[in-house]
Amino acid sequence: MRWPSSSPEAGGWLRGVAGADLTRPVQAVRELRRAVEELGFVALRVVPWLWELPPTHRLYYPLYAACVALGVPFCTQVGHTGPLKPSETGRPIPYIDQVALDFPELTIICGHIGYPWTTEMIAVADKHENVYIDTSAYTARRYPMITATQALKHLDQLELDKESRELFLSGNARRVFGNEVGTPGRRAGR
Repeated sequence: MRWPSSSPEAGGWLRGVAGADLTRPVQAVRELRRAVEELGFVALRVVPWLWELPPTHRLYYPLYAACVALGVPFCTQVGHTGPLKPSETGRPIPYIDQVALDFPELTIICGHIGYPWTTEMIAVADKHENVYIDTSAYTARRYPMITATQALKHLDQLELDKESRELFLSGNARRVFGNEVGTPGRRAGR
């Protein structure tokens, strides 16, 4: 599936990202395969605090194996929760670190920078070649839950060179998720 994007900086196309019902792992794996192979979805996203299960819980592991086999990334949330739910499941250490050790071929994209454990998140991404940090939901000034316009408002204050700006805005996402629809897993090296 391809939909025109309203923002050229977003890479020109929107891509589907699958979800999963962790309480039904066999069905979740089947649905993930269908979403990727038939619908052209490019990743799996599970938000641990919704399930109150950390990413190291056994119910995630069949999905991680399926992501590796399908060549798609696993996207998750790290850091504290905005809603009034426990934040523990969003800790980069031990959870993301352990998943990356157990599944070294799995590309893991950790959304929301890991605040207040940002230093831990950076350390985990630095340690593991296939762990990435997604800066969504935060601007350069760390305001949560924002629109795309708000997210880009202070971009110039980062003083990124042309190449870094392009990577920040869309290049890294195109590399990790794949440039072409229907080519999950065809990512360039880090």
